[in-house]
Amino acid sequence: MNIAARELHFRDLNDRVRNAREDVRIEGCLGQRFIAAGLSGVNITIDGTPGNALGAYLNGANITVNGNAQDAVGDTMNDGLIEVHGSAGDALGYAMRGGRIYVRDGSGYRTGIHMKEYADKIPVIIVGGAAGSFLGEYLAGGRIIVLGLGVSGHPPVGNFTGTGMHGGKIFIRCDEGPGSLPAQVSCEKAEAEDLDEIRADLADYAQRFALSLDEIFATPFWVLKPNTQNPYKQLYTKI
Repeated sequence: MNIAARELHFRDLNDRVRNAREDVRIEGCLGQRFIAAGLSGVNITIDGTPGNALGAYLNGANITVNGNAQDAVGDTMNDGLIEVHGSAGDALGYAMRGGRIYVRDGSGYRTGIHMKEYADKIPVIIVGGAAGSFLGEYLAGGRIIVLGLGVSGHPPVGNFTGTGMHGGKIFIRCDEGPGSLPAQVSCEKAEAEDLDEIRADLADYAQRFALSLDEIFATPFWVLKPNTQNPYKQLYTKI
């Protein structure tokens, strides 16, 4: 089903997407927000630029964006895949609790904040370029991977990476390490066991964006984890 979005209000566009009984292609998207919110069991291709909260509360749909995406992609998503062939804005994957978000280029501030995992639900965000400040803020679970492709002369992350993180892992690909980090974050050069943890994710990502997996692994990765002395841990309990 093809939908010409150029002249559609976001409510009308979302009504058509929700009522579709087959895969959807949205053409000429111009910032309409909340596309595919809460959807499952459908494949959606978007030509253009979707607005804020693309795939919010996504529950198993697959979304491909042929272009850039705005803020809050995958907000609180539970399952599925969002694949952005361009850049994404701020708060990518906010409170994400399952599924995968792949961004070919860069992302804005606060990527992956408040991500969490439960049982076999381990959310994954992969950013191909650089990510802005406050990456992984208050991270509680899941994996964030920043590849720094096309970035040289400085780490591919901004300031305050991992502030308040108390779970999950952040993998950053760069030669000299990610720079200054908050006291509650530990950082070590990734070993073979660490790289095995992200190999399948990166193989899928590389295939989708026509990249060489060998070239990706030719540059070192650094793995960030919560410091065992993390003062934020006392604010959370396990049931």
